[in-house]
Amino acid sequence: MQLFTDFKEFALRGNVLDLAIGVIIGGAFGKIITSLVNDIIMPLIGVVVGNVDFTELTFTFTHGSDGREVVVAYGSFLTNVLDFVIIAFCIFIVIKQINRFVKKEKKKEEAVKGDPEDVVLLREIRDCLKKN
Repeated sequence: MQLFTDFKEFALRGNVLDLAIGVIIGGAFGKIITSLVNDIIMPLIGVVVGNVDFTELTFTFTHGSDGREVVVAYGSFLTNVLDFVIIAFCIFIVIKQINRFVKKEKKKEEAVKGDPEDVVLLREIRDCLKKN
């Protein structure tokens, strides 16, 4: 029974729910970026470099003894690399913006918070010593 209670506490913790939501949104975002790369960017690049369809770029090797062919689809690999770079860049931009907002919030909190109590007390002592 303790195991179930511990699991329930773990699963209902805010960080786990945030992580689950992030994974779901990230998966959907990945599909959008994959479509952007496959359906828009790569065809445009293909037209620019001479009507090349990157999904069909392959090397074919024939095995010597039995004649089996091995296909290396490097065009698909290039498409996936571009997909990764775009997703990584988007995540970088989002994290950068989040960090910018976090810094602003910290500055606001520090400004509202004011000086610590010991600093105020030391200032009062200093002012009293100046008077005497």
